[in-house]
Amino acid sequence: ATRNLVDGARVFSEIAHSTSLEDRKVKSVHLKAIEREGDGITRQIFEALNTTFITPFDREDIRSLASDLDDILDNLESVAKYLVLFELSEAPEPLRRFAEILHAMAGEIDTIRSLIWDMGNMPKIQEAMVRVSELENQGDSLYFTVIADLYRKGRQEGVEILKWKEVYEGLEEACDRCKDFTHVVGNVTIKNA
Repeated sequence: ATRNLVDGARVFSEIAHSTSLEDRKVKSVHLKAIEREGDGITRQIFEALNTTFITPFDREDIRSLASDLDDILDNLESVAKYLVLFELSEAPEPLRRFAEILHAMAGEIDTIRSLIWDMGNMPKIQEAMVRVSELENQGDSLYFTVIADLYRKGRQEGVEILKWKEVYEGLEEACDRCKDFTHVVGNVTIKNA
């Protein structure tokens, strides 16, 4: 699921950096396929939880981790859909920066997944969790700056402001879900230390 998330974040970054609406449409279809694959992985995890007597971590934690990963991908796919539906072909710097932040967060989440099976990796897990938190803080700052800029620009039409506000809210929500993932990881590490 984490590798699928990394793939989704990479494709979203390509979408965010593109200034061709046609290119965004094509890549959005690809991102939708990745999101559907993520849904399938999440279903498999839930089915395994329902049929497995002993799990490596608490069931609720595994369920939360899978749900957070699914939510991140859902947000990325929704934002890509908004870019296409709202016919937004621009690639403003804040959009590109959000994509870079989320791609980095996905990489850190995948790193955590590779380390979590051995609690001897706790220092490296902690480093990755701190990095996700720092990136989420960057996402928060970027979100507030870009929303303030949208409303400050009086020459922009109200509809355009609403379109971009929807885009940036979805990206900020994806960042929040990444941080939620690390909160659950923190619970897992405490319980299994």
